[in-house]
Amino acid sequence: MDDLSCAAAFGDLKVFGGLAHPSLTAEICDRLGIPVGQTELGRFSDGEIKCSVLENVRGADVFIIQPTHPPGDNLLELLLLLDAFKRSSAARVTAVIPYYGYARQERKDRPRVPISAKMVADLIQTAGADRVLTMDLHAPAIQGFFGIPVDHLYSAPVFVDYLRDLKVADLTIISPDAGGVERARFYAKRLEANLAIVDKRRTGANIAETMHLIGEVDGRNCVIVDDIIDTAGTVAGASKMVMASGARSVRGCFTHAVLSGAAMERLAECPVTSIAVTNTHPLSEEKIGSGKIEVLSVAWLLAEAIKRTHTHSSISSLFV
Repeated sequence: MDDLSCAAAFGDLKVFGGLAHPSLTAEICDRLGIPVGQTELGRFSDGEIKCSVLENVRGADVFIIQPTHPPGDNLLELLLLLDAFKRSSAARVTAVIPYYGYARQERKDRPRVPISAKMVADLIQTAGADRVLTMDLHAPAIQGFFGIPVDHLYSAPVFVDYLRDLKVADLTIISPDAGGVERARFYAKRLEANLAIVDKRRTGANIAETMHLIGEVDGRNCVIVDDIIDTAGTVAGASKMVMASGARSVRGCFTHAVLSGAAMERLAECPVTSIAVTNTHPLSEEKIGSGKIEVLSVAWLLAEAIKRTHTHSSISSLFV
């Protein structure tokens, strides 16, 4: 069942992509050894998105690569593609969402706010997705918002290999908040490193106040791990605290490089030596060329998950 040429219950494997991250789609298809599926995404004169599938997909096992970061057009493109493929008689359509946007409002934490992550899940399911493949959800419980199968991938194997190759001695993995302890423990166990936690409290959206450090970092080389780096307020505050507590060095590993607002200025000023991110979220050449950002590809991981989904093989064994 490892060969993509084998017969599958859902017909031929076909991979398509929206306009959100075409380079990632191309890299995934290159890994799979298949061409990128042909679609046409354009605009009507009033700005509305128009979408059409340019090849026969009847009975095919279709995967659509499309992160849903802002603007909202990326999400809308995914919904229109899902509908187009269902109406084109694809046997199964899987939404591959490397970065699941609108995930940070996954619960009602105060009055009169939406649960955005649930609403987006409803839209994707209603549009026709039979399955969802995503990576490092901001809250793993988002999987429960879907009534269809969700395969939740983790970028940890990519970062663990990266950190092993660096051969950093006296390593301590740091979770920037209590919610990320399980993720940090995964890294620490596989790298045989120590574990520390930053007690962080938010005073508003995109505003984090670092309180104190739990764990020993004196004389250690530290790595802050988290799912998203957005305004970089968390990593800036945490890295300053870690260095003030006697750490020898501090770097960061973050799956989704949103890097909005004053993020690049904060990274330039904070004591972090380097920031490793993945390509789940597209980055401009300006940000990549800043000197502190190193982009690691997750295309091989997504390609392997797509291959295993198509051939009905285990995905969870990738993370054992």
